[in-house]
Amino acid sequence: MWLILLCSVLAGAVFLDRVTYFHRITVRLGEFMRGLANLIEHHRFAEAQMECASLPTPVTRVIHAAILRHEAPRAELKEIVQEAGQLEVPRLERRLAILAVIAFAAPLIGLLGTVVGLIEAFVNISSQSGFTGATDIASGIYQSLLTTAAGLAVAIPCAVGYSYLSSRVNSLMHDMERAGIEIVNLLTDHRRPPTPEIIEFGPQARAVRKGVE
Repeated sequence: MWLILLCSVLAGAVFLDRVTYFHRITVRLGEFMRGLANLIEHHRFAEAQMECASLPTPVTRVIHAAILRHEAPRAELKEIVQEAGQLEVPRLERRLAILAVIAFAAPLIGLLGTVVGLIEAFVNISSQSGFTGATDIASGIYQSLLTTAAGLAVAIPCAVGYSYLSSRVNSLMHDMERAGIEIVNLLTDHRRPPTPEIIEFGPQARAVRKGVE
C-alpha cells in the first residue's frame, strides 16, 4: 500500500506539471501568424524575430528558426522547420513515460499485495491447525484485496491522464507542423524580386564601352 501511495503522489505531480507546462506554451496560432504576416510582408524580419523571442514556446521556436534563415531556398527552409520541430518533440513528451509505467505497474503491485496477503492469511490458518473462524478468513481476504482495489484506483486515472496529455502533445505537434508550413510560405511568397541589371544608353555609355575596348 505504501508503494501504491508513492506511485499515486508521483503520478499526480507529473500530471500537474505537464498540464501547467502545456497551458503555458499554448499559442493562439492564427492571431500570432497574422501579426507575423504583416511584419514579413514589409520585410521587418528583426521585429518578427523579437516577436518570436518574446514568446518562448515550441511553436514560436520553430517559426524563429525559419525567420533566422529567411533568405534560404524553400527546400532548405522546410528542412530547417522540420529539424526545429524534431528538437521540440522530446520536450513535449518529457515525463509522460512515468504516467504510462505507473498506469501499467499499479494494478500489478496491487495484485502482488493481494497474493502476499492471501499467502499470509493461509499461513496463519495453518499455524492454528486449521481451527479458525470464517470471520478471520474473511477479514484476511478483505485486507489483501484492498491492495488490488488501490492499485486499480491509481492506474485508471493515470491511464486517463496519459491519454489526455498524449492528445495535447499531438495537438501541439500539429500546431508546429502548421506553423512551419505557413512560415515557409510567407517567407517565400514575400521575397523581394531580384533587381534587374540596369542598361544605360547614350553618349556616356558609348564612351565607357570604347574605353573598355
